[in-house]
Amino acid sequence: MSNETGLSMPTKYDPQQTEGKWYQFWLEHGFFKPSEDPQKEPFTIVIPPPNVTGRLHLGHAWDGTLQDIIIRIKRMQGYDALWLPGMDHAGIATQARVEAKLKEEGKTRYDLGREAFVEQVWKWKEEYASVIREQWAKLGLSLDYSRERFTLDEGLSKAVREVFVRLYEKGLIYRGKYIINWDPETRTALSDIEVEYKEVKGHLYHLRYPLVDGSGYIEVATTRPETMLGDTAVAVHPEDERYQHLIGKRVKLPIVGREIPIIADEYVDPEFGSGAVKITPAHDPNDFEVGQRHQLEQILVMDESGRMNENAGPYQGLDRFECRKQIVKDLQDQGVLFKVEDHVHSVGHSQRSGAVVEPYLSTQWFVKMKPLAEQAIRLQHKEETKVNFVPERFEKIYLHWIENVRDWCISRQLWWGHRIPAWYTPDGEVIVARTEEEAKKIAQEKYGTTDITQDEDVLDTWFSSGLWPFSTMGWPEETADMKRYYPTDCLVTGYDIIYFWVARMIFTALEFTKARPFKDVLIHGLIRDAQGRKMSKSLGNGVDPMDVIEKHGADALRFMLATGSSPGHDLRFHWEKVEAARNFANKIWNASRFALMNLQDFDGEEVDLGGELSAPNRWILHRLNHTVREVTKLADQYEFGEAGRLLYHFIWDELCDWYIEMAKIPLYGDDTGAKRETQAVLAYTLDQTLRLLHPFMPFITEEIWQHLPHSGPSITVASWPEARDEFDHPETEKEMNLIMDVIRAVRNIRAEVNVPLSKAVDILIKPSSPVHEQFVQRNKEIIARLTNPHELKISTSLEAPEQAMSSVVNGAEVYLPLAGLIDIEQELARLAKEQEKLESEVARAEKKLSNLGFVEKAPQHIVEAEREKLKSYQEQLQQVTERIRELQKMA
Repeated sequence: MSNETGLSMPTKYDPQQTEGKWYQFWLEHGFFKPSEDPQKEPFTIVIPPPNVTGRLHLGHAWDGTLQDIIIRIKRMQGYDALWLPGMDHAGIATQARVEAKLKEEGKTRYDLGREAFVEQVWKWKEEYASVIREQWAKLGLSLDYSRERFTLDEGLSKAVREVFVRLYEKGLIYRGKYIINWDPETRTALSDIEVEYKEVKGHLYHLRYPLVDGSGYIEVATTRPETMLGDTAVAVHPEDERYQHLIGKRVKLPIVGREIPIIADEYVDPEFGSGAVKITPAHDPNDFEVGQRHQLEQILVMDESGRMNENAGPYQGLDRFECRKQIVKDLQDQGVLFKVEDHVHSVGHSQRSGAVVEPYLSTQWFVKMKPLAEQAIRLQHKEETKVNFVPERFEKIYLHWIENVRDWCISRQLWWGHRIPAWYTPDGEVIVARTEEEAKKIAQEKYGTTDITQDEDVLDTWFSSGLWPFSTMGWPEETADMKRYYPTDCLVTGYDIIYFWVARMIFTALEFTKARPFKDVLIHGLIRDAQGRKMSKSLGNGVDPMDVIEKHGADALRFMLATGSSPGHDLRFHWEKVEAARNFANKIWNASRFALMNLQDFDGEEVDLGGELSAPNRWILHRLNHTVREVTKLADQYEFGEAGRLLYHFIWDELCDWYIEMAKIPLYGDDTGAKRETQAVLAYTLDQTLRLLHPFMPFITEEIWQHLPHSGPSITVASWPEARDEFDHPETEKEMNLIMDVIRAVRNIRAEVNVPLSKAVDILIKPSSPVHEQFVQRNKEIIARLTNPHELKISTSLEAPEQAMSSVVNGAEVYLPLAGLIDIEQELARLAKEQEKLESEVARAEKKLSNLGFVEKAPQHIVEAEREKLKSYQEQLQQVTERIRELQKMA
């Protein structure tokens, strides 16, 4: 036992003082590093790498807390536990932050040049990586920093190049001109899932394109008139009788004057608008497909910043939306635009910058996703090798997406990121290689030149983070970590990045390691404010987790986050819930301080806790057993909210409010044997309870545990509690439930008539059977200590006093003769309410048990429990009814 005692613990719990010292202690002793003991079963988690764009937010704190709970439990259960940390370079997002900083200085990245700009981003990364590590420490995350990785470090860069080259050689990576999602603000391509669609109020513009032969015109409608400058055809449905005579004719494109054909294509919906549509292959994905089928010219009319280019004629240099205004005016003046309708339509916005996305014809690099998706789909059909989604419903969402997956645009027009490992000769030949030296060698052998230029673009951030579970282990090398800790066991992440990240990790893992990257995926939701709104700067409702820790401590924040939601659901942040968690920490502190003050003369020697113990001691060990089993089971199911609530109830209600109060009798008494027995039970129960709570609240549990009799340097590496069969005492639970019910009944009656506990009153207890009488008689000292009777009478043959407050509990009737304090009419009214409540419970239970579906299908122990409840309610109802009759005689 520590030389310190409860007396040396401050009277008030101070999380700042307590939490500040333990993290460094854990790090210095290497408790977070895996043991690498071959006798132990490995258990691995890789952290979802936070972006180095800035500080961690509450979502990171939630995600990290859940992972820390898992890894701390597994470490205590004797696994060789590894939690590997790292960070993501977050290409677009980080570059945008650094560019915004430069903008404040009146500079752009082009002023610095690529090399100098990338140096600036590395400085940003180092600054925020340091901040993130400090925040991890504040949260108490038990990470193995010796294995920390970054998506742009050399090892991961090697893995990225290896994957790119292998996919290219297999024909799964290709380069081509396609319509992609273009962000004009960040000037880069976006993948489909980086585009958020919003309903926008716009207009539908109806235009008349004149036929070249002067025989009339054809009507088309568009939401984006500025793109008409790039039209290369008008299309109608081949079976639309209205336009059969026009197919093959030509129209003159207004403003531009270019002649374009009228073509037939089944893509056209004859029911929409006029049934004729303008075709702009360079600015619309569907038009692009039509253009491919009909060999139409592709004319770009905008540049990368969303301004009209040289193909836009008189509108060159105008922003796309300014051009729209001007072209609408000009078309009206020319009589081409004859109708404008209000029109609500879905418009893509960049998830990164918020800019309206422009469908844009561009030469990009793509991954063929179908072959990779097919592997992932097959995997989910094999129960023993599939990835288990928790909750299970997210598997359907995942499968729906991968079954309909499109090719992935992986090139980004950025400077911060993994440079695409492709080089070009002066003649435009493409060479894909792992290194520049390798590329030069290929160029020399195939094309007789070493004059090559590397592709300017970088890879989508998700390309490198998609390799995270195995690239962090040293792949493509067959490292010791790769052999021992891969595949990983569990991934914890939000449902918002199932497509972005989870799916891609599964694809790449199957392709390159032939194994699932993780066994389980625990999905959580988003953190919202108390009103259910998403936290955002615009609403000003964001909460910095470090502010919460500063105010209430990390343990309080962690406990609130862990217990605030069930898997897959969003979590609402309430300051009141953090305060409640802080109050819980105070409760634990005060109870532990009391216990330690009463363990000063206890040397922690082995005591036979399975021997003949007092009822309160048997009861708390029985309840501890139940708590150990349930918390372990719930933790295995990732039900941390339920596990936390169960622990809360056991610690606050059973250990603190009941057991410690009952333990004071032997602790303060003269019976040395009873005191020693209670000290042993108290020390053991507190020790085991702290171990159960440790993964949720690591700091306060370490602080208290270090004062307790224990072996081992830290609760972090102490063994996880296991239920002991000799502690199972269901009969004692029944006995103590009766005693507690009696005590509650007395206290409730006192409260009803405002009789304080300090005033002694007569208490009469009429047990309902000889067995119940034994229970009460054995524990009458506890009842007396906690109810303060003037005289305590216990007998099955007691006559109900004429003037008394009463309460019926399961197994006894309780009377407090309170002459002069009781109003019989009020007591009859109270009993009538109790009678009505019990009648309702009896009717509910009878209805449930008369339902054959319930009786035949529910587990037998559930049905038996319901029968026991019915029997108890019937007995209580009979007692209440009898009491009402007696009082009515007196009234």
